[in-house]
Parts: sequence; C-alpha cells; structure tokens
Amino acid sequence: MEEIFEIFSKLSYLGIFFLLIAMNASPILMPPTWIVLSSFYAIDPALNIPSLSIIGATGALIGRIILMYISRFFRRFIGTERKSSLDTLAEYMKKKKYGYFSASFIFAITPLPSNLLFMAYGIMRVKNISLFAGFWVGRAAAYYIMISISTVTLKPFLELFDDSLVGILVTDVSSLVMIVIFACINWNKLITAKKLEFVKPKFWRL
Repeated sequence: MEEIFEIFSKLSYLGIFFLLIAMNASPILMPPTWIVLSSFYAIDPALNIPSLSIIGATGALIGRIILMYISRFFRRFIGTERKSSLDTLAEYMKKKKYGYFSASFIFAITPLPSNLLFMAYGIMRVKNISLFAGFWVGRAAAYYIMISISTVTLKPFLELFDDSLVGILVTDVSSLVMIVIFACINWNKLITAKKLEFVKPKFWRL
C-alpha cells in the first residue's frame, strides 16, 4: 500500500484523483476513501485540506457512477416480477422531494457502504441528478472532517485494516448479500400495502 501512495503522490492532486476513481469503481476489497486521502495528507502535509476534500468527493462520485452503470448489467439476470418491484421503488423515490438527495447524502456522510447504494441504483436504472449532488456534498463534508482530525484517527484505523483483512472480506460479502435481499423485496407490496414480502428468487441464468 505504501508503494501505491508513493507513486500517486508524485502526481499530486491529479494522481490522487485518478486513484480514487479506480477505487470507487470497484465494488469490493477497497479501504475507506477517507483513509487513503488522510494517508496522502500524512505523507505531504502541504496538501490543502479543502482541495483534497473536493478532489476526493469528485473522484469518489465518478467512480461510483461507473460502478452504478456496471451494475445495470446484472438487471438482465433478474426476473420480471423483481424488475417491476424495483421500478416501483424508483418511481416512488422520484416523487419524494429530496428522496434521492437525502439517501445519497446519508450514505456519503456516514460509514454506510456507498457501494451497496450505487449498485442498487444501477439495478434500478435510476436517472436522477439529485442523487449525485447528495453524494458529492456528503462526501466533501465527510472528507474535510476526517482529514482534519486524521492526526488522531488515522493510525488506529490503519492498524485495524492491516490486521483485519478477514473483516473487510466479511463486510464486502455482507454488502453483496444485502444487495440480493434488497432486490428480492416486493416493493410494490411494501409501498402500497405497507407489508413486507419477498419475491421468491429464481436461479439467475448466466
């Protein structure tokens, strides 16, 4: 990991920007982006925190958009009933004022896994600019806070991730399981009748 930081740090902000795009386009096996940004700041304290936050939020957003469009590919493998259910949810959120903005903002500014959110958006084929705005604003604010306090928080978190690869794998697998559960919820029933039911999954044909 240190070698990667050294290579991209030589490119300054541009290198950090492209690294974050690549990281956020990947659905699994990536450390939290704020840790990466804080590590670059630890290597070069001359870097400007507001600039790092803006570049980080922009790179993370572009990467998540790429992940969202990649996730659309998997929609073809789910049944008609589940597609209809997910379309109902997408239309419901579209009608809610600030629905997509709020959901993206909450995932961006908290430790919730945003890869899960954008994979779900991709499967739902969502097209709404407010979800991007909410994510960018939330991430910019979160990165500014975390980089600012990284002198205290960075070392413990680096030690945690160095020693807990299994934990990262468990988290990633859990996120994928949550995506499957999310896709199997009967959103038609949940939204109209306030009743939680699941669409019986079928084996996906690859």
